Amino acid sequence: MEMIADILLVAGALGAGFYCYILARRLARFNDLENGVGGAVAVLSAQVDDLTKTLQAAQHTASTSTQSLDGLTDRAEGVAKRLELLVVSMNDLPEPAPTTAPATAPAPVNTVAATEIVPPPKAPEQEAQMAPTAGPVFRRHSEPQAGAA
Repeated sequence: MEMIADILLVAGALGAGFYCYILARRLARFNDLENGVGGAVAVLSAQVDDLTKTLQAAQHTASTSTQSLDGLTDRAEGVAKRLELLVVSMNDLPEPAPTTAPATAPAPVNTVAATEIVPPPKAPEQEAQMAPTAGPVFRRHSEPQAGAA
């Protein structure tokens, strides 16, 4: 009986050892940095670091822009106050005295009246070109021409 108990004990130990070997291989594949969950965790960790750096840079840029806008807003408010003072002071100025036109206007250099427009003389060639022609200006290509053979 002891011999059967020892054989069963050895078989159970060998079965447990084989089971541990299979689990160790599966765990090694699971934690593999290239293909397994370990690789995914490593990639996600790197992405979190990159996003953290990007977020910090964006926060720094936003705070710099806020400070710049605050300065520009203060400057614009100062300019607006000065403009309001200038507008108020313009209302306090006296009305300007009407100016009178000079009694004698200078004579125009050109002897032709200002309202009369004189066209430049045309050359006879230009007049012949601009004369209206008898007949249509546009002709269809399918129409026979008068002088064609």
